[in-house]
Amino acid sequence: MDVMTDVLIIGSGVAALQTARLLEGHFQVQIVTKCSIKMSSSYRAQGGIAAVTGQKDHPKFHIADTLTAGENHHERRNVEVLIESGTEIMRNLLNGGFPIDRQVDGSPALGLEGAHSHHRILHAGGDRTGQVMIDYLLNQLTPNIVVNCYEMAYELLLNLDGDCVGVLTKGAEGTKRYLAHHVILATGGAGAIYSCTSNFATNTGDGIALAYRAGAAISDMEFMQFHPSLLWCGGQAKGLVSEAVRGAGGKFVDAQRHPIMDGIHVQLDLAPRHVTAHALFNTRAAGQETFIDISNIERFEEKFPTIAQLCYDNQVNLQDGLIPVAPGSHFLMGGIVADDKGRTSIPNLYAIGEVACTGVHGANRLASNSLLEGITFGQRTAQYIIQTGCKQNNFLIDDKHLQQTMPSLFTKDQLRQMMMHTLGIVRNPIDMEQFVQQLPSMQTLLHVDLDGLNQQELELYMMHIVATLMAHAAITRTETRGAHIRIDRPHNDHRWGNRWIIFQQGQMKVRNSLYEYHQTRGNAKTIF
Repeated sequence: MDVMTDVLIIGSGVAALQTARLLEGHFQVQIVTKCSIKMSSSYRAQGGIAAVTGQKDHPKFHIADTLTAGENHHERRNVEVLIESGTEIMRNLLNGGFPIDRQVDGSPALGLEGAHSHHRILHAGGDRTGQVMIDYLLNQLTPNIVVNCYEMAYELLLNLDGDCVGVLTKGAEGTKRYLAHHVILATGGAGAIYSCTSNFATNTGDGIALAYRAGAAISDMEFMQFHPSLLWCGGQAKGLVSEAVRGAGGKFVDAQRHPIMDGIHVQLDLAPRHVTAHALFNTRAAGQETFIDISNIERFEEKFPTIAQLCYDNQVNLQDGLIPVAPGSHFLMGGIVADDKGRTSIPNLYAIGEVACTGVHGANRLASNSLLEGITFGQRTAQYIIQTGCKQNNFLIDDKHLQQTMPSLFTKDQLRQMMMHTLGIVRNPIDMEQFVQQLPSMQTLLHVDLDGLNQQELELYMMHIVATLMAHAAITRTETRGAHIRIDRPHNDHRWGNRWIIFQQGQMKVRNSLYEYHQTRGNAKTIF
């Protein structure tokens, strides 16, 4: 079955919906999503949106906080675009009626989260910001946008010129072939390749695997952020306990209510996430359970209704003032190399949101910059496509004639356990080397023939691509930086400053820039 459209968007989070709503007045737009339209990390986002709206705040402070949290592993110009453009976009959304929580006087009720120097977190519905944002964007879509749910994209289609012109999907109707002038990947992250995660089980890094198979550049795969506070009950993660809880006065403690963060970091419980997650990891490794003490937070259930309900659903008694928590995988800083307009190394293929690597998050994302990223780069990508128009006239597909059969793979549970043990919060080089030896090679995974595989087999295969890229990157970066913590190299190494590990066409190389630059013209032009 063939479907022709102007723009195809794969994914349904905030980046996808922001782009779709801005494009629909200009083009035919179709959305393909693996599950339901609301089953995304964006929808689950509790904390809020970081944006400068307070009089005492300034974009330069937000930029500085972003660079500090990410340990200066950034594409500086894109950080400036994120903060400065994002501030303007959020102000326009507020003027347009986006319903944030406000003070009695009507001013935004600004929260504080880890590594922020100012109260600047906009939130909606208490701790339901992502849900409110997704509903707001969905309500602005017209029936002209065709949404195809429960279809898994598994192969990008390139024409004979090497341009991306479509994708193959599998769903209830079997295999479908979409053809489009522009293809946008907004598939989210890969937290679900770990056994303990805040992500939906479907967040398995499919978009990264799709792009890698097609030949796009991938970077920063060693940087998986672990959130310090997942609700931990019965030996399992049950959901996220937002950092905003600590911004409101919650404290990390052990079972005896002894503070965990005292003396570890000057900002204590609101330190960057890699600092707090590492501290909780060490406490738990020493045999202690870990909690957030909420006894000093007044009207907790009113301020955090989603978290309160999550606790009730899992028989956690809030009257005790302790919420049991443990760290888990949360956000991937790496992904498909893209510029500030979403363009990747493959013409007409774009990447936005968590699936993209634009260098804005560095080695550790600043809290609540994720929704801002989706809103900002979704708009910039839409604007670029509107200016470019639909000019593709070559839809002759390049047949790769793949012959490689599927190599031996772990089961999903085995892979998730191995990822948590080997590429978790703290990394041991011996374990990583052994893990890589058990994984298929990058070249082998690149050339597998996917015809005849069902959705479960395809998902497992894509999980192994992502795991392999992460493992090779983590072994290669011989230092500790942000969320990449090695027990053998516990400190930053200046030689790794502004060094980027890039995967493309089955090869890995280390570059001095996220992008390669061509300077034979008057202005530097990004090329790949």
